[in-house]
Amino acid sequence: MDTAVAIPAVSTAVIRAPGLRKNGKQWHEPKSAFRPKAGQTSYAKRAAKEKGVAVVKAKEKEMKAEKESDRQRKIQAIKDKRAVKEERERYEKMAEKMHRKRVERLKRREKRNKLLKS
Repeated sequence: MDTAVAIPAVSTAVIRAPGLRKNGKQWHEPKSAFRPKAGQTSYAKRAAKEKGVAVVKAKEKEMKAEKESDRQRKIQAIKDKRAVKEERERYEKMAEKMHRKRVERLKRREKRNKLLKS
């Protein structure tokens, strides 16, 4: 009865299970050593990253400025519309008291004065 049975080879690198922790807090994750220089990158990488961040910030600033200019334009349009409405109402009120031709004459005179001021 000479039968050769192949026995699987056990690797020599056996993973050691850590023993109990000294402070008794076995439920905490095991900590690794503090290495302050581990996260340092080269100057070239940092410069490239900063350049990318600067491009993004410039684009954001441009978009914000565009949005704000649109907002200001809408506000100005509303103000202009209100001013025109107020002036029209004022002339209508004057027309109730005065003759139509006199109101038109005053309109023309006020228009000339506005042009001279600006």
